[in-house]
Amino acid sequence: MTAKKANAKPKAAARKAITRKVTAIGLDESQSVELADKLNDLLANYQVFYMNVRGFHWNIRGEKFFELHLKFEELYNDLVLKIDEIAERVLTLGHTPVHTFEGYLATAVVKPAQNITEGRKAVTAILEAFRVVITKQRVLLDLSDVADDEGTNALMSDYIREQEKLVWMYSAWLGQ
Repeated sequence: MTAKKANAKPKAAARKAITRKVTAIGLDESQSVELADKLNDLLANYQVFYMNVRGFHWNIRGEKFFELHLKFEELYNDLVLKIDEIAERVLTLGHTPVHTFEGYLATAVVKPAQNITEGRKAVTAILEAFRVVITKQRVLLDLSDVADDEGTNALMSDYIREQEKLVWMYSAWLGQ
């Protein structure tokens, strides 16, 4: 093989890398669109999850009221921070976060929970919502790894780690 042919492949790869469209933060534009879409889907699920937990906090009754009232407040405060981080990540990727209740409800797999006052039902609904968001975060973790998007990857990794522990704790509370 001649020196000219040996150098052809690396040069072609370099030209492709130079000519691909990238975002302001250096990510491939098409991958950025996919990441933003998945983040918006996650955002919608977080918003419904958040509202459910607020309702559980307000409406919980029974002998475990004090314990659950505080735990639900801790959880919704954490969820609202994550909602903001996810929306800001969508903006960082150069896209617009979903920001209407209609958009959230049309997209979310987590469904609104209404008039739940009993602790076991509330905790079961929380565990189901965690199952949904953790699964979606694992998809985002894989996509962000392929896209070389360290910002989204680190966010999803941190969320998964924290939430796996919460799943264990809420499951233990249920006796599972």
